[in-house]
Amino acid sequence: MAAHYLEFERPIADLEAKIEELSKLSETAGSGSLDSEIEALRARAKEMRQEAYAHLDAWQKTQVARHPDRPHFVDYCGGLIEEFVELRGDRKFGDDQAILGGLGRFRGQPVVVMGHEKGRDTVTRVKHNFGYGRPEGYRKAVRLMEMAERFKLPVISFVDTPAAYPGIGSEERGVAEAIARATEKCLMLETPMVAVVTGEGGSGGALGIACGNRVLILEHAIYSVIPPEGANSILWRGARTAEEAAKAMKITAQDLIGMKIVDRIVPEPAGGAHSDPEAAIQAVGDAVEQELAALEKMDAKALKTQRAERFYAIGRSGLQ
Repeated sequence: MAAHYLEFERPIADLEAKIEELSKLSETAGSGSLDSEIEALRARAKEMRQEAYAHLDAWQKTQVARHPDRPHFVDYCGGLIEEFVELRGDRKFGDDQAILGGLGRFRGQPVVVMGHEKGRDTVTRVKHNFGYGRPEGYRKAVRLMEMAERFKLPVISFVDTPAAYPGIGSEERGVAEAIARATEKCLMLETPMVAVVTGEGGSGGALGIACGNRVLILEHAIYSVIPPEGANSILWRGARTAEEAAKAMKITAQDLIGMKIVDRIVPEPAGGAHSDPEAAIQAVGDAVEQELAALEKMDAKALKTQRAERFYAIGRSGLQ
């Protein structure tokens, strides 16, 4: 599969195309005379990628957060959860494949796990509705959290959605109410909950499964009340650009931790999570393990109190 390059990666793409061309030429010649030049170019490409990713602006981070090769829920679940058993349906309408979840073991510990799934190709993207959750997805999430309480299991959620699905059917089936119920359940959950924003955390669609005791975010992920394109359209009537909106909205992990909206940034491999998915998945696993260990001694009342205090404090810094 051909590599997918973002706009700011064009110089790197050109250099790697040259490396590939020289590699093929070297194989054809069979002499190895170009090996030293190829290695030098590879080192230069690595340096360029590290430099580019060390100085990303908000819009570039938005592009990285949406990268099609970035690990998705199925990848985190496959890499971190053993003996996974998927639970489907909300027992009211049907099953939503934009939000997946079930039971499994995380590093030996029984857990409930859930998250948004965007899909990888045309077929799976349509199947998972591009990660846009419908009401039945959030009602399924509530069902999963109720199961976690029943069996006293911690909950791990992986957040990666542009927003909840705004279609007519979704509205008719009460998407706003479903998100509110899911948010309420997160906040009132009597077991530990760790949420991880792995890519794009957008609007109430993200918040519905993100109100954990601890909220983690990957280094190049974003978390916002609305996508930058929507903010440009609504606030500025399209007179500016999504790039300007992204910068104004303070949606990057670095902005969010400063405002105490998230609790921890999980570093990504040089070049983003998509450049080394396995390393990114393990880094997330290590962070989640540490956070769950810190929460395991808290009782139900303490967990709910901590969660309430955490969210009530957002936006109040500096106020008397």
